Amino acid sequence: MGDFVKSREYDSFRSSIPQKKIVVDGDEDRTWVIYDAGPRNIRCPLVFLPPASGRATVFYKQLLTLSAAGYRVIALDYPVYWNMKQWNEGFCKLIDYLRLDKIHIFGASLGGYLGQKFAESTYLAQRVQSLILCNSFSDTSIFQQSNSAPAYWMLPGVILKKMIMGNFERGRVDKGIAASVDFMVDSLDSLGQQELASRLTLNCMNSYVEAHKLGDIPVTIIDVLDTSALSVSVKDDMFKCYPSARRAHLKNGGNFPYLSRAEEVNVYIQIHLKNFWGSKESALSGDREMEMLSTKSTESDDSTSN
Repeated sequence: MGDFVKSREYDSFRSSIPQKKIVVDGDEDRTWVIYDAGPRNIRCPLVFLPPASGRATVFYKQLLTLSAAGYRVIALDYPVYWNMKQWNEGFCKLIDYLRLDKIHIFGASLGGYLGQKFAESTYLAQRVQSLILCNSFSDTSIFQQSNSAPAYWMLPGVILKKMIMGNFERGRVDKGIAASVDFMVDSLDSLGQQELASRLTLNCMNSYVEAHKLGDIPVTIIDVLDTSALSVSVKDDMFKCYPSARRAHLKNGGNFPYLSRAEEVNVYIQIHLKNFWGSKESALSGDREMEMLSTKSTESDDSTSN
């Protein structure tokens, strides 16, 4: 067990933010698991979509910090789906079940890809207000597995786990990155064969994001400048898809900066969400907005008087 799992912070998350299970397809085998924190009256929260290797709990640092700051944040685990059409329809039903008007999405790796595809599929209805993409991609052809992806459903879980772990950091890394890898290994071990197979199928089945359909959706791209599973060319392709996107670079952080560099990532998230303050698309409670704006005004007055 890694340092994060044994930390007081993780214990606080487990004890303060309850897990909920929701069935939206009328099939008990397709259960969404969510952690919903912050003001329930917010109708446009920030939703976190995990990478192929992780569960919703990999965002526990974001859930604790952002909900304490007054934001409504939801992290989720999705059930087994074998194609994007099924996944998009299921996710849309979940949003309707939660009575959300729109959502902001933070997606890591596969989660970022799924967020983009959902924004693409609902662009006429405008269900996605903005995107934060962390170490993500826009075209599955980069994995060169489209021919073998249809067979993942029958591969043993141990083989699927090895496929994913081959992209984890190796060798000497700093304590934060090492702890993030340990946490993700624990998370990966908790995923069953069907869950892993479906995630890898979605990850590798030949498809790409039609970015032009996303229109003027605000996008922030978070990536690391040290070693990660994604090549420089893949990151460049993301920037080409979203030439107007805000770029948030971390000097280091590995594949899982939301764990290893949580404080920096949380700052970037709040900068992104600040653009929606004062609107019905804000993920922050109105009272907290007024409080923060009042504090800023006071600080400005003090600076002027000095």
